[in-house]
Amino acid sequence: MELRTQRLLMREWKDEDVEPFARMNDDGRVVKYVARLADRIAIDAWVSAQRHHFKRYGYGLWALEASDSAGFIGFCGLTKVPYVAHFTPAVEIAWRLHPDCWGRGYATEAAFASLSFGFQDLELDQIVANAAVDNVESRRVMERIGMSRDPEDDFDHPLKAIGDPLRRQVLYRLTYQEWSRKL
Repeated sequence: MELRTQRLLMREWKDEDVEPFARMNDDGRVVKYVARLADRIAIDAWVSAQRHHFKRYGYGLWALEASDSAGFIGFCGLTKVPYVAHFTPAVEIAWRLHPDCWGRGYATEAAFASLSFGFQDLELDQIVANAAVDNVESRRVMERIGMSRDPEDDFDHPLKAIGDPLRRQVLYRLTYQEWSRKL
């Protein structure tokens, strides 16, 4: 399963993606608002889980390649929310890019392609996204792709410990009807 945009190839994970993903995971700028994977075993398990998600559901978090660079630059895609919250079960959109690729619109471009796939091919009724309250950059992408936030939906992430500064999350949503009106 691959998706192509004007500047990106969105594809399943390859073995050669693991090392650049591990380096990206070690960059404090990248993991400032998300959980850093503790070690190479955790990274390998995470990539394996992405491959399994693709096999099981036919979609997942695609590895990204840009036409103006060689190899892996990050990921973007759709995944089932792996915890219980007031808005689950749900499918969420997520992304993470290498800092050298920030500010080029890649996250927005890949997110639009992911939404199109989710609504057109998977026929989802709604897609959600969440981010730490202070993660302004991701929240801007969510707003650029047409998602909206109701502060009443904000929540404490059940996989984050009490006192963790990333525990409080904002929730954004986009329904099929909202998405189709913006086409």
